[in-house]
Amino acid sequence: MLQKKGGTMIILSSPSGAGKTTLVKLLSEKNNFFISTSHTTRKPRPNELDSKDYFFVKDDEFKRLIQNDEFLEYAKVFDNFYGTTRTPVIQNLEKNLNVIFDIDWQGADQIKNKKLNYKLITFFILPPSKKVLLERLSNRDMKDKLIADERMKQFDRDVLHWINYDYVLVNDKLEDCFLKIQNLIEAEINGGSKDYDKDFIKKHVEKLTS
Repeated sequence: MLQKKGGTMIILSSPSGAGKTTLVKLLSEKNNFFISTSHTTRKPRPNELDSKDYFFVKDDEFKRLIQNDEFLEYAKVFDNFYGTTRTPVIQNLEKNLNVIFDIDWQGADQIKNKKLNYKLITFFILPPSKKVLLERLSNRDMKDKLIADERMKQFDRDVLHWINYDYVLVNDKLEDCFLKIQNLIEAEINGGSKDYDKDFIKKHVEKLTS
């Protein structure tokens, strides 16, 4: 078996509104990790900056990147494309930097299937309840209630993919969830003990999907 080299790839996925993007930002601020900035064809939300939050591109440009095989992963989500270009990720991993991905389950599957020679840790973030998730989605600056309703329907499909991740955590209190992720990453990289209750997660998923 090949020895893993370079930095570590850390994937955070979640249904829309569960808080993964906020957790990714916290991890990058406190650990000096490199955030992989995705390309997307969707329009920016208020306060989002091009080249910082996303690379906002037109459909034609995104398709050109696909044709040139420049994506490590890409997927279509809610009628918009999202993708991670390969070059900056590999460059940072080769510098022994840990790279964080804020991507959905489709992108996570693609990266896992590529079997790159770098350590990979995957996290799936769940909301404490569907009620809380709807409140979070409704508080976003969305055009109408239909968008929140569409994401709630997608939740029932997205949550089924929790089983394919190394760790699944409930984002009830942001700081607690962040600390759990941080501790699990440290344990994975340095070989420490892991505080993780998979039985609790199974029961929580059953509640969310019942």
